[in-house]
Amino acid sequence: MRQIYAFLILALLSSSAVAANPQVIVETNRGNFVVELYPEKAPKTVANFLHYVNSGFYKETIFHRVISNFMIQGGGFTASMAEKETLPPIVNEANNGLKNEIGTLAMARTSDPNSATAQFFINLANNQFLNFRGPEPELIGYCVFGRVLKGMDVVREIGAAPTTYVGPYGDVPKSSITIHQIKLNEAN
Repeated sequence: MRQIYAFLILALLSSSAVAANPQVIVETNRGNFVVELYPEKAPKTVANFLHYVNSGFYKETIFHRVISNFMIQGGGFTASMAEKETLPPIVNEANNGLKNEIGTLAMARTSDPNSATAQFFINLANNQFLNFRGPEPELIGYCVFGRVLKGMDVVREIGAAPTTYVGPYGDVPKSSITIHQIKLNEAN
């Protein structure tokens, strides 16, 4: 009988010790939304993102690339379309079982699979072609590391913004969509 009680107490303690996934609040001039991060699926990616969050890197950056029914991308440019200096790129963790589905947060990168730094995007559609399909560079995909929990209406509004060209950049919102800050959600 003591063993059963000891087992139950141990089970309760271990379940309460498991922390919830971290959440961040993305505050924009179009409204706020909350994103849950998945460090158990993408530990290096989440650590990298949280480093940028905690350092204040994302303050007054913009969503600089918006494609209706595809995705919104931000976290690397100022309102004057100046690209911010970043840390070195991180290893792509796209082979983590998470999919580029509506409302998921993923790392933006160049054609080099291991080139992601600070920029991220939120999927506005189920973008299966962005998922991991194999280890070859052209099949690695884009690492999903979170999901919008609250405020998807704000994300959709951003995704519907009219766009234009600014210099060499296409799909730039005609009216600036500013990320005032991204901060940890202390309430979770």
